Amino acid sequence: MTNLPKGLIVSCQAPVNSPLHDPYVIAAMAQAAVNNGAVAVRIDTPSHIQAVRKKVQVPIIGLWKQVITGSDVYITPQFHHAVAVSEAGADIIAIDATTRNRPGDEKLTDIITLIHQQLNKPVMADVDTYEAAQLAVNAGADIVGTTLFGYTKETQDFSPPGWELLTKIIENLDTFVICEGGVSSPEMARKALDLGANAVVVGGAITGIDLLVKAYVTEVRS
Repeated sequence: MTNLPKGLIVSCQAPVNSPLHDPYVIAAMAQAAVNNGAVAVRIDTPSHIQAVRKKVQVPIIGLWKQVITGSDVYITPQFHHAVAVSEAGADIIAIDATTRNRPGDEKLTDIITLIHQQLNKPVMADVDTYEAAQLAVNAGADIVGTTLFGYTKETQDFSPPGWELLTKIIENLDTFVICEGGVSSPEMARKALDLGANAVVVGGAITGIDLLVKAYVTEVRS
């Protein structure tokens, strides 16, 4: 079910308190990325996905970040979030596929099955560990991404990119693999593909204006 070509995927997102967190701005970022060779884009929030869908023809990996009390899962945590992402125009639904408990006690296998059967869309499983990757593939995920390596309690002592995790998934699991998280230079993106990743997602290093400016300001003021 995967319709992604090999190459660069640009994650066009912005913090909710940023003036860039606006459908028009996100769509402009996505269009600029595609104009310069991105093979797909990764977009958060239904209204942003709708705006991007009007501007680009490449595949959209859609998600909806939701902070829900009682669970650490925030990337498209429940099936009804996946429905909204799909209806907004996403081609692929990205979901948290870690082993953490989901809101409403929904199960990963059930969500993936429902996305396939009711929405007829492929699923990108955002994982943090090899165990999570195995479980996601067994549950029917079409794509596995190293998105959450370094961002969960289990991996918080490690810094992305997860090169070893990426390599282990590539070598042992029969799935479309995306390297995502911590890719901050063209050379690192090339390394991901050389290791065998089918595609690589770059976000903050390209579209993270807020954090990039903060980093520069912190350095020049020190």
